[in-house]
Amino acid sequence: MNAMMRRAVIGTAAVSMALSMAACGKAGSDKKDDAKGGDSKSIGLLLPENASSVRYESFDKPFIEAKVKELCGDCTVKYSNAEGSAAKQKQQFDTLIAQGVKVIILDAFDAASTQSWVKEAADKGVKVIAYDRLATGPVSAYVSFDNEKVGELQGQALVDALGAKAADANIVMINGDDADPNAGKFKSGAHKVLDGKVKKVVYEQSGEWKPTVAGQKIGAAITQLGKDGFQAVYSANDGMAAAIITQLKSANINVPVGGQDAGLDAIQRLVSGEQSYTIYKAYKPLADSAAELAVALLQGKDVKAVASASIDSDTDKGIPAKLLDPKVVTKANIKDTVIADKLYTVADICTGTYADACKAAGLQ
Repeated sequence: MNAMMRRAVIGTAAVSMALSMAACGKAGSDKKDDAKGGDSKSIGLLLPENASSVRYESFDKPFIEAKVKELCGDCTVKYSNAEGSAAKQKQQFDTLIAQGVKVIILDAFDAASTQSWVKEAADKGVKVIAYDRLATGPVSAYVSFDNEKVGELQGQALVDALGAKAADANIVMINGDDADPNAGKFKSGAHKVLDGKVKKVVYEQSGEWKPTVAGQKIGAAITQLGKDGFQAVYSANDGMAAAIITQLKSANINVPVGGQDAGLDAIQRLVSGEQSYTIYKAYKPLADSAAELAVALLQGKDVKAVASASIDSDTDKGIPAKLLDPKVVTKANIKDTVIADKLYTVADICTGTYADACKAAGLQ
């Protein structure tokens, strides 16, 4: 080999070695980024349904998107709604993983069914945040309200609405979906208060979080018990409460009915006296916390800075959790709760048919 050829070979080898070293360095860097979720700037958001409440589309989704954007300017949120189908939500979950999303905020439609999905995701390095209800499987964090306390507040608010009549009152309970762990917590908390403070729970069924089903169940209760057979109705949420109130009106029955979620229509029913109370779970702090957890996981940070508590699921123990405090809303404190927090304005609530009732309630 002549000198010119040797120089060419040596030069080629040097370039090749330099490229190999650079490639190794880049691979190491990519691996580090993968561990931190840095190869993806997308966060998945899967919400459960849009039939019983407008809250998910009107509040949770935009609040989460806004907070993610505030915390991570070049991050995006990939959103889907399961529309009340666990099978559809599973497809949406799998699609996010196939797209390379590294963090998923999951409000499970059927929390008991998620164990295998979340396990498969974890095996692929995908972090799952259980949002609003505790999914099964190795979730990385959980953010919600203290749901047993929600039930306790519901039960006490119903007792308060009955006043001196509580001890002699028979109660109808229309609970949430049995497949939803939150529904079990609400029910347990409500019974903790109601049992011993009212005469008896004389009829108890699941309304499945569906207003139509709740309407059917209260119709069956009226048929079974008669118009005077119960003195109050516990409804697990406001969407079902609306259908229950419609059925009660058609039967000329006027008894206290309570719900949960502080939807605008529910607040208007408080003003008009049709509904006795709702439970206000401030959506923005919940959504903000979920976004903070998601961005922290995407950036490889410790979630315990946000989720300082812990909770056990049916499958896993010691899950980092952030639990927020709910509030009871009645006609008397609308101004101090949902209006003070700018969830709604007086103009939102006091539309034409509610104007006189708003004046009587001191809102105008």
